Amino acid sequence: MERNHVFIYTKTDETSQQKKSILSEKLLQAKFQVVENPKKANIIVSLGSDGAFLQAVRKTEFRQDCLYAGISTTGTLSMYCDFHFHDLETAISSIRSSDIEIRRYPILQVSVDNNPHFYCLNEFSIRSNVIKTFVLDVFIDDLHFETFRGDGMVISTPTGSTAYNKSVNGAVVDPLLPCFQVSELASVNSNKYRTLGSSFLLSNQRKLILSLKLGGNDFPTMGMDNEALSIQHVQQVEVALSDKIIKTVKLKNNSFWEKVKRTYL
Repeated sequence: MERNHVFIYTKTDETSQQKKSILSEKLLQAKFQVVENPKKANIIVSLGSDGAFLQAVRKTEFRQDCLYAGISTTGTLSMYCDFHFHDLETAISSIRSSDIEIRRYPILQVSVDNNPHFYCLNEFSIRSNVIKTFVLDVFIDDLHFETFRGDGMVISTPTGSTAYNKSVNGAVVDPLLPCFQVSELASVNSNKYRTLGSSFLLSNQRKLILSLKLGGNDFPTMGMDNEALSIQHVQQVEVALSDKIIKTVKLKNNSFWEKVKRTYL
């Protein structure tokens, strides 16, 4: 199937919509079809920053049968935005290429109690919603690993390891490794509560279970990438690496580690 149906995701403000119109015109000139229904697209383009890319993936339901591409309108490239808005020709020619290479990003699958599961490209976070620590029993598969007391935890994918996870001193992880990372937020270590005290990695064969200890803090603040999740009376959260992946354009001289160097060094 020819890849030429494009859906453009961006904000609804006037400036963003003007940029969308410019991109749409250039795509039409290049013989692409611009569609308003993402279900009819086989290419999904985000205009904006990494936040826009995350929203584009989420709003289009983590499509497995299409290609995602991020175009930066901020003047700088980022972890998910490989193209500049002022150089749309490069983006269009890269997407059009018949020998295009695909980069595959792993995603998390998260279940909260009996609610339908959802996906995260960057990370899932769970935090106390009041000015008080809360307690989590942490299980790896069927092993009770530790009892955590503190502000919360961040569970990140390898690509998400450069985001919230990095800000809490988690490791930056190569996305070629099929794993996910667990990082603590302000853990309390005492005679009663003892945690590993450092981030750790779990393979795609593992399952992480967080069981909340009740005590007036069973309505935690949970985040899936850059969106909040509102579920009351949470008892258990289950996290694993999904079999699904997000496909993006793979460019020469733009590996994950080149992106890390460009962004942070």
